[in-house]
Amino acid sequence: MGIIEIEGMKFYAYHGHFTAEQIVGNNFEVYVRLETECVKAAESDNLEDALNYQAVYETIKEAMQIKSALLENVSKRMLDALYEKFPVIKKATIKISKMNPPMGGEMERVSVTMER
Repeated sequence: MGIIEIEGMKFYAYHGHFTAEQIVGNNFEVYVRLETECVKAAESDNLEDALNYQAVYETIKEAMQIKSALLENVSKRMLDALYEKFPVIKKATIKISKMNPPMGGEMERVSVTMER
């Protein structure tokens, strides 16, 4: 078993409860942690035996492009897509952070983490 982490993926997207958030958009950061079998890829040194990080990134990018009111919804969509496209995933954790959220005070980010 191995763990693959993709950290600091940055996107501009239109997620949020407020209408202005869905029009103006905001910066988001995504982290994914995937547990999968890595022994075959480690031995063969062949991408076909590995979980393709680029394909994982593209799956997350596609999910970020669909507007949602809640980060929980975006997270679920990502998890659904990852498990559908990559059956070798044993466990996945997704963390989505909205940078500088419009919550009436100064804060760096608000985040939602979900795992399956």
